[in-house]
Amino acid sequence: MTTSETPVEPLSIGQVAERTGLSVHALRFYEREGLLVGPVHRTSGGRRRYSSFDMDWLLICVKLRESGMPLADLKRFAELVRQGPGNEAERLGLLDAHRLRVDAQIQALEECRSVIAWKVGVYAEHLARGEAGGLWDPTA
Repeated sequence: MTTSETPVEPLSIGQVAERTGLSVHALRFYEREGLLVGPVHRTSGGRRRYSSFDMDWLLICVKLRESGMPLADLKRFAELVRQGPGNEAERLGLLDAHRLRVDAQIQALEECRSVIAWKVGVYAEHLARGEAGGLWDPTA
């Protein structure tokens, strides 16, 4: 996943927040907690400047977090990437375990959707027949 094929000018923290959907506060938190792969470069005035690599990494982090990856796992994954080659099997293990959790969540949600669709059908059928009165009526 890359943000572009050609190098781009470094981005400010506000621009990165806008492009990733993370707040400025969250970006600072990610940096403070060691969730980024490399150090964020700064201008002579101390302002953060993010590279296209930083953006790519953050976009991956956003998806991992949105899908429920625990911060501890994301932090470990970032540590492994920072260490460089030689630990790919452990990286794969982290990602595969997370994929299995996501698969289980998807299956559970599909089961929930099935029950909801069935219940929608029951209500729609009763309403269409004009027989909806008394459906799940706790006062009856």
